[in-house]
Amino acid sequence: MDRVKDLASKRAAVVFTKSSCYMCHSITQLFYELGASPAVHELDNDPYGKEMEKALRSLGCSPSVPAVFIGGKFVGSSRDVISLHVDGSLKQMLMAARAIWF
Repeated sequence: MDRVKDLASKRAAVVFTKSSCYMCHSITQLFYELGASPAVHELDNDPYGKEMEKALRSLGCSPSVPAVFIGGKFVGSSRDVISLHVDGSLKQMLMAARAIWF
């Protein structure tokens, strides 16, 4: 859990993913299209990936990826991020966390 919190707090936008997950790729692309450059941590390519996946599940992320943090706070999974994008608040959250500036 500490590793997840530490990584999540180092950048304005952080996405925990798996390389084979299409929704992870879609969420990451959405951030890029909005002008953000999130830190992307692929759990299947990280030696601590299984531990981090358990920590993400304990935060309530089901499925465990993608797990999105903005401004060091857990936002949720792909469903949550898409909902925030549709209602316009995702961009506002990214601006407040200084992940984007426009």
